[in-house]
Amino acid sequence: MTTVVPETRRGSDYAGLSREIRAASLLDRRRGNYAVRMLVTGLALVGTWAAFAWVGDSWYQTIVAVVLGIIFTQLGFLGHDAAHQQIAKKRLGNDIIGITTGDLLTGLSIGWWIDKHNRHHSNPNKEDHDPDIGDGVLSFTTGHVAARTGGLGRWITKYQAWLFFPLLTLEGLNLHVGSVRFLISSKAGGARRAELLLLVVHGLAYFGAVFTVLSPVKALVFIAIHQGVFGLYMGCSFAPNHKGMKIVAPDECLDYLRRQVLTSRNVRGGWFVDHLLGGLNYQIEHHLFPNMPRPSLRRAQALVRAYCAEHRIPYAEASLIGSYKQALGYLHELGAPLRDAA
Repeated sequence: MTTVVPETRRGSDYAGLSREIRAASLLDRRRGNYAVRMLVTGLALVGTWAAFAWVGDSWYQTIVAVVLGIIFTQLGFLGHDAAHQQIAKKRLGNDIIGITTGDLLTGLSIGWWIDKHNRHHSNPNKEDHDPDIGDGVLSFTTGHVAARTGGLGRWITKYQAWLFFPLLTLEGLNLHVGSVRFLISSKAGGARRAELLLLVVHGLAYFGAVFTVLSPVKALVFIAIHQGVFGLYMGCSFAPNHKGMKIVAPDECLDYLRRQVLTSRNVRGGWFVDHLLGGLNYQIEHHLFPNMPRPSLRRAQALVRAYCAEHRIPYAEASLIGSYKQALGYLHELGAPLRDAA
């Protein structure tokens, strides 16, 4: 498993910022902090499954499903941090945390996530390079809009801002499908067998527990709500970060510092948003220093913001609601040509 390592040319603008960050010890591991996070999240997971067993074959399980979706997302944040080598001192420790929180506990391939996420970090918001703005159900570039020919695809693009949140409820399913497709393809790395085994264990335990405790109809409703909340929460955590920010043309070249800052947006909100979004609200700092531990991002923000001001680089920041308004406004604007044509 590999992670993104930022390019650092001697004497570059990024190198100057990197020296300041290292001098402030902001790249040092925060193992105690992460130990508490993992303990609290693990206890919450065990407690929720215990509540699931206690509630039994009841429609009150819909509440348990919502809570479990939230906890799965928090586990996803830990897997994300481990994939970036933020938690443990050595790679092996991070890989173990990643494969446990990903494959075993949430049913997501950490290898697939790293492969996709590394390509995003290398070229955020760059057309034909960033998989997060690749051609899919939604259109994120004018080129994608122009290429829409089918009736359903054009209709979705017309109203994609309105459909954005409802479609996110399917993101959990999309993540699971992407994981399986990756692991059965030739792209999977050396941990393929271990990941496949853990995904099978997760699936047997998950579906076995749900269909043993609940009647078939309640089981299907539980799964739909759980995976829907999981997908919605995950999507809402990543959506404010880049949507509506600068799109980089395929042949456009930017230095590392500007490439990461100009395409990213931070979200204000204090400690609550920090926990709600798993530290992803410091998207600029995270993209500049992917292996910086989550607890250090808040301290790094002051240095990065001041450095960007000194070098006259726009530093984007918005409230949580404001970030969604900007992202949805961008999606709505992209669909305007199709609405006007209609």
